[in-house]
Amino acid sequence: MQPTHIEHIGIAVKSLEQAIPYWENVLGLKCYNLEVVADQKVKTAFFMVGQTKIELLESTDPEGPIGKFIEKKGEGIHHMAFAVQDIEQALVDAESNGVQLIDKAPRKGAEGLSIAFLHPKSTFGVLTELCEDKNKK
Repeated sequence: MQPTHIEHIGIAVKSLEQAIPYWENVLGLKCYNLEVVADQKVKTAFFMVGQTKIELLESTDPEGPIGKFIEKKGEGIHHMAFAVQDIEQALVDAESNGVQLIDKAPRKGAEGLSIAFLHPKSTFGVLTELCEDKNKK
């Protein structure tokens, strides 16, 4: 596996409505995309910082992954996402190196990306997301 860049940093928030003004008014960034990812029980808001995205994540269900995260750990950094060119091969490579996979196969994520997560127990406590933009091939 050879990541090409940091795709985004995911940050769990209780409320996009409350969080977006900080990113826009204090940091001077512009929210360029709002999206609901129903199967992940989340609403997202995206900002660009240079070539890296910040993804704010608000749970749409307290039993969803972001809802559980906030209940357990509070708001804050949820995951680090890396862009890869072949997500299926990246998963094979990760697993062959002893990394526990959350997703054995890619699934659809925000912004039309194919995504898969690596378990933080195998990545030194950092929930790691792999992303591939199949439209850029």
